[in-house]
Amino acid sequence: MADYLKRGRPAAEQARDDAKVRATVETTLSDIEARGDAALRELSEKFDGYSPASFRLSEAEIEALIGELSARELADIKFAQDQVRRFAEAQRASMLDIEIETMPGVILGHRNIPVQSVGCYVPGGKFPMVASAHMSVATASVAGVERIIAATPPFQGRPNPGVIAAMHLGGAHEIYVMGGIQAVGAMALGTETIAPVHMLVGPGNAFVAEAKRQLFGRVGIDLFAGPTETLVIADETVDGEICATDLLGQAEHGYDSPAILLTTSRALAEATLAEIDRILAILPTAGTAGASWRDHGEVIVCADHDEMLSLANEIASEHVQVMTDRDDWYLEHMSAYGALFLGPRTNVAYGDKVIGTNHTLPTRKAGRYTGGLWVGKFLKTHSYQKVLSDEASALIGEYGSRLCMLEGFVGHAEQCNLRVRRYGGVNVPYGTGVPPREAKG
Repeated sequence: MADYLKRGRPAAEQARDDAKVRATVETTLSDIEARGDAALRELSEKFDGYSPASFRLSEAEIEALIGELSARELADIKFAQDQVRRFAEAQRASMLDIEIETMPGVILGHRNIPVQSVGCYVPGGKFPMVASAHMSVATASVAGVERIIAATPPFQGRPNPGVIAAMHLGGAHEIYVMGGIQAVGAMALGTETIAPVHMLVGPGNAFVAEAKRQLFGRVGIDLFAGPTETLVIADETVDGEICATDLLGQAEHGYDSPAILLTTSRALAEATLAEIDRILAILPTAGTAGASWRDHGEVIVCADHDEMLSLANEIASEHVQVMTDRDDWYLEHMSAYGALFLGPRTNVAYGDKVIGTNHTLPTRKAGRYTGGLWVGKFLKTHSYQKVLSDEASALIGEYGSRLCMLEGFVGHAEQCNLRVRRYGGVNVPYGTGVPPREAKG
């Protein structure tokens, strides 16, 4: 039986917060749809204190911002993008168009076609999320998306050079400096100056995640990527310092970032709690990380690895850091998560910033039914079919006719019957299925 040494906020409190977010987002999106650019400007002034002549950056503005970066900073951005592109290109190469002849004269196939236009949201109000531009913009570029627009909030009153450089180098065709609900709403709904996109991607806070949820259907979305979550699964093979560091390293994302430790070692659990107190006393981002840990941190001692696995699959965390004597066992048996980080030599920050896998991942248990953002999210798999011979059309038509009548679709059956008459020479009375005794197949 799992023993909780520390629990997070009750679920009922979170549900009340969620209801307030839903109402705010619904009102804001309606305002953007009704008033377009005017609403966008008012929201930007209210929430970001930012009201430029144009929210879209010009080429000259982009180049000037990139020019503010040092050679080292620019090289580091390019290195990270190279890793992301290399993995995305390998993923794209695995997605093949196919065409097969399922029976003589019947050809079936599918093609993987890029989404035509995508809006990439890159968070940046609290921290300039340079890496998020690689994950969305560069990956969309590898997929072959024709129009990629990117939006990010101002950072400390102006566009952040690192984020803008990453967007530009990643392949964004249009770059806008706007944040939150207003950015997501403007990209999806369109305004007088922003043409709407077909799909929204990228992480964000609870308001951004809820805006994407409410806009889903109007546009496609990658997934519901809300506040960062991290789960550390550890046994006595590691120590409290590494567990505490990996928990707080993700808790600093925001005030609502769950960080959970599952362990079979009570000694490790207690050591981790002590290390968290020590690190929070010296961590520059303790104001954020400490709040997340206070309200959303949990430490759970389990009887064995089977119990840890069961709880981990139930939690379905966005990030799962595994540091045990059987890491590959978890790789084999974990079924619900965003991404796995196996062994103490890796960590979530590697995935967030540089190693090459995509860091836009499912949260709030969405890992039970979807993986994270990847090049395939920007591709639509469309099927096609063609029939090359009279004999094949008549044979498929005979079966199709009877199956349509089985369901009561007489008009559907006539589509089949017409081909049986025309290509098979069988006189099928109107509004009936092809009798089995007349079938030539």
